[in-house]
Amino acid sequence: MNVLAISGSLRKASYNTALLRNASAVAPDGMSIDIATLNDIPLYNGDVDGADKPAAVLELAEAIRAADGVLIATPEYNYSISGVLKNAIDWVSRIDNQPLAAKPLGIMGASAGGLGTARAQYHLRQVFVYLDARVMNRPELFVGSAYAKFDSDGNLTDEDTRKFLTTYLLSFNTWLSG
Repeated sequence: MNVLAISGSLRKASYNTALLRNASAVAPDGMSIDIATLNDIPLYNGDVDGADKPAAVLELAEAIRAADGVLIATPEYNYSISGVLKNAIDWVSRIDNQPLAAKPLGIMGASAGGLGTARAQYHLRQVFVYLDARVMNRPELFVGSAYAKFDSDGNLTDEDTRKFLTTYLLSFNTWLSG
């Protein structure tokens, strides 16, 4: 299974990017996880949304299309998803032969707060309903108090979270296979 992973944060020390790096390290046999970047995607502007989409948008759309599944780690900003992530989704949603339609998706997130991006994940699910993506319903992965679960290099140091991440990926792999 080839999985494209997308972090909804541009921050160098992002807990969500770290979560995806750690997911790659504990992925089950037969699953590869490639982490995409949203750094070069411009702000969406309908005035420049024509036949010539930005190269970074086209690259992301093709990577989504080529993947067996997409794994998104979203931060939570003001009870919702980050502008960076929503912007990328908005751009990709404008691509012909919609790459997110019927695409299997897994959603997770890490935050300093106690709910671990629960509200953001529910908003993200709503966005993907409209785009007709297939979001895995269970298990859900909310990493709260992330500052206590990752070291300064982004390594996941909390064993219970590592076990749950491993279980989540096993479920995602099974879900993708079925």
